[in-house]
Amino acid sequence: MIKVNQSEYNCPFEVAIDIMDGKWKLYILWHLRQQTLRFSELKRRIPGITQKMLTQKLRELERERIVNRKVYAEVPPRVEYSLTDFGRQLEPIMELLLEWGHYYSLAYGESDYDYSCRPRNPRLLEIAGLVAGQATLPAVAESGSSVD
Repeated sequence: MIKVNQSEYNCPFEVAIDIMDGKWKLYILWHLRQQTLRFSELKRRIPGITQKMLTQKLRELERERIVNRKVYAEVPPRVEYSLTDFGRQLEPIMELLLEWGHYYSLAYGESDYDYSCRPRNPRLLEIAGLVAGQATLPAVAESGSSVD
């Protein structure tokens, strides 16, 4: 039995899934991975999220010690959000999810997204090509650079 944040879990995977519940937290973390942002900047970058939901998810992430909240003593008040050191540990996981989503959408979807900016994972590229029935897929860059 594992006890974290007043909850009980059977294994560490349950802890991770509980903390990352829903889609909004990962969107928030994705946008905070490269820079500190104010609430309004986050709201603009995450289409479809309501002010109430963004506030709720930021509070949860702060309580879970994944996001820092810094309040400046100014008028009007300024609040900035950034990843904690623990939150930064999620960056490679988010990159892997991005890459997996890239190849999944190549295999099963239709998109006008520019896939040439994504890194090449030969095994995922092979699987995507087999599923999509293509001998070759759009070329992807060798570098590991990421784009929003």
